Amino acid sequence: MEEKTMDRKSFLATTSKYAAGAVVGAVGLNALSGGKLFADEKNASWPFPYVQLDPDEVRNKAHYYYYNDKDCCAGAFGGILEVLKTKVPDPWANIPMEIMLFGRGGGNGWGTLCGAINGGAAMISMVVDKATSGNLINELWGWYCSENLPTTKANDFAAQGKYTMTKYTGNLVQNVSGSPICHSSVSQWCLVAKKKVSDVERKERCARITGDCAAKTVELLNANLAKQFTPTFVTPADAKACLGCHGSAALNTVMTQMSCTPCHGDPHKTSGLVLQNPQTPSDFELSQNYPNPFNPSTTIRFSIPQNDKIQLAIYDIQGSLVKTLVDHEMLNAGSYNVDWNGKNESGASVASGIYFARIVSKQFVNTIKMNLVK
Repeated sequence: MEEKTMDRKSFLATTSKYAAGAVVGAVGLNALSGGKLFADEKNASWPFPYVQLDPDEVRNKAHYYYYNDKDCCAGAFGGILEVLKTKVPDPWANIPMEIMLFGRGGGNGWGTLCGAINGGAAMISMVVDKATSGNLINELWGWYCSENLPTTKANDFAAQGKYTMTKYTGNLVQNVSGSPICHSSVSQWCLVAKKKVSDVERKERCARITGDCAAKTVELLNANLAKQFTPTFVTPADAKACLGCHGSAALNTVMTQMSCTPCHGDPHKTSGLVLQNPQTPSDFELSQNYPNPFNPSTTIRFSIPQNDKIQLAIYDIQGSLVKTLVDHEMLNAGSYNVDWNGKNESGASVASGIYFARIVSKQFVNTIKMNLVK
């Protein structure tokens, strides 16, 4: 085969033609794809554009995506994204919701930060500057920790058939998690609702909360866009108390904005536990309170056959926490008595009615029903 040689001038002339052809080809492909092959650089700078959205439309979308293989984090993010890109195609049409799949189940099933508020925070961070995002994210996460979830509106949506995806239409138990941590939030709800993580009600609970968090994110962004957002979040009192010793002013070993007690309990609290029998019981047991009915106080007895960390708490008929009697204390094997005086965490006497005492350890969960009659 004959070898051909090419001088430098001919080489540059030839390759420039190929380069020009490649550019034309790319432009043609971009035109054929409706301009989606390459983002419009003039609009693709952060923070990205945002417009007013309908929270209920976003709620429905996020609930739908939760069940369509997007789960909580990408579901909340995608519910907002899909509505937003119909109003502002560039750059939103070029951003896949799947980039948030890592946040599912508190981060690939690790149970850390709740995926729904993770997805909401990601959207906030994309459309506002850093300082503004801090205030909005604090508001979102603080709301999540203090709100009865799923919200009444989420339950009403299901009852009225407003969700596109229908898996369960019944009313779901609501509770206040007190924590943005996935495993704490889910576990507390399962205990109150008497459900397992694998139950359809728990899955629907997370789907509705995914919609709740997406809708709340949009409410905050709408208010911010209208210059009507007023921050209301304050660091919880117990976190402030912990930071008094462990924060930057003293030991400087803790940095947090969330309540410490859902995970760590209160190390300074005296529970009033009385060890009745130091002999090792044969099994776990939570006995019926005595007297029952009672007014104003009653005694609750439980037994543990091994050293264990124990939580014993009182809940009302709605599943809301009334009083923590034993707060994640490490106890030796034995039988214990603890009194409840019919008062809540604030020291106020509660109304007559049905209450539940629930004990939780690593290996044992049980509940008894009590009747306070005045």
